[in-house]
Amino acid sequence: MSASRRSGTTDELGPDEPERESPEGSSAGSESSAGGSDLLAALLDGMDAALCAFDGDGVVTHWNREAERILGWSAAEAVGRHGFAGWAVREADAEEVEGRLMSAMDAPGRQVHEFALLTKDGGRVLVRTQSAAVRGPDGKPAGVYCAFSEVHAQIDLERSIALSEALFEDASWGVVLVDADLRPAVVNAHAARALGIGRTSVLGRPLGELLAQGVEELESALTHVLAEGAPPAPAEIWVSVRTPEGERRRCWRCGFVRLASPLAEEPVPLGVGWLFQDATEAKQAEQEASLLRFRTNQLHRAARAAAECEDPAEAATVHLDFALAGFADHALIDRVAGGPVADETGAGEPADPVRLVRVAVTPSGAPGPSRLGGEAGLPVRYAEGHPALQCVARAGSVRADAGDVPAGRAREWAVGRQWPADAVHALCAVLRSRGRTLGVVTFLRGAGRSAFGRGDAVYAEDVAVRIAAALDLAAVRGGSQ
Repeated sequence: MSASRRSGTTDELGPDEPERESPEGSSAGSESSAGGSDLLAALLDGMDAALCAFDGDGVVTHWNREAERILGWSAAEAVGRHGFAGWAVREADAEEVEGRLMSAMDAPGRQVHEFALLTKDGGRVLVRTQSAAVRGPDGKPAGVYCAFSEVHAQIDLERSIALSEALFEDASWGVVLVDADLRPAVVNAHAARALGIGRTSVLGRPLGELLAQGVEELESALTHVLAEGAPPAPAEIWVSVRTPEGERRRCWRCGFVRLASPLAEEPVPLGVGWLFQDATEAKQAEQEASLLRFRTNQLHRAARAAAECEDPAEAATVHLDFALAGFADHALIDRVAGGPVADETGAGEPADPVRLVRVAVTPSGAPGPSRLGGEAGLPVRYAEGHPALQCVARAGSVRADAGDVPAGRAREWAVGRQWPADAVHALCAVLRSRGRTLGVVTFLRGAGRSAFGRGDAVYAEDVAVRIAAALDLAAVRGGSQ
């Protein structure tokens, strides 16, 4: 009797043998055997892989539903047959296939083979098998079990596993599996480096502990994916990452996929697969290019508008107004009192102290065009070391900031320099024409804007060149030097 039949089977798996009564003549043994057979049938039929078993003589003893699905032969048709010859394998291949399967009785562990089986309708299916010996109570081989699946299904599974392992080891972008509680469950090496923390240290921690800024937007995206599914396109999220050098602002281009269990009848969300790449440099380059295009267009429009002005002084304010858009909150023009300063020393430094007269200023209240002034020629009360005076002395741009101080101190800083009270960032560009210093144009930003950078200074200098040319022309028309 085969080992598999000794354990008992159901009609689905093969014909039952006659029940044997217990020594006491009761049916307890039958009930236990029936319960064991039902459990075995349920286990075998619930398997995702096809399974069959052979006794020591090569007779089929077990055949589950997945085997029936793949080959079309029912358990009643398969159990009891000797080997696969003539029904599940071609006669020409039967001896080789049977020999490879039954060799597992004398081999340690499992053996893996691939060969073609026949379906009930005459088709051929390439399968991959894993076979191993079934041992009896005495420990000797009593048969062989064989689990098999279609090769393409096995290859798909192996590809999925290989892809998963590659993503979490060698991927050149960050991959994070976030559980339903929005906590990282698995993190690859690239993501750990981007977050500035070890792969194990990040697991199970709230995202708020990993990012200084951008957490709300990221958690909102993850919650949306859990509820609605993956978005149709990648999303760009700005975050601030904590590093030993301080916080770093980064732009991550993120993709999201919802993960659901393949084993559940209803989709059960396991979490979200979050993939991201650092797009900070590309985004900054894109923003800089867009800003450059805008500023170039502003310069072009200002030149066109200024060309229609009969008064050169008015043309200077036109250039100032066009430059102000998107660049600063306030701007003003100061000219050198007593006429332009020539470069007598060759270094652009005037021999006598310079005084500046305010000739144009943007309105500090309601928006509107810049206002001309300075007809009285009264100098502005700039203290020694004022950024505008430094700009004239150096014949170059000067930047100044109130710094990280309370609002009251920042207001005192601005008012003390004769600027609007809400100014916290300043950029002074020298007005030069025909080798002489005509004055200074000052751009001011409030607390809601960032400080002026080098790129801003270049733009301010371009504007200053145009303003200086207009003021120089106005002075020539007015009979000045």
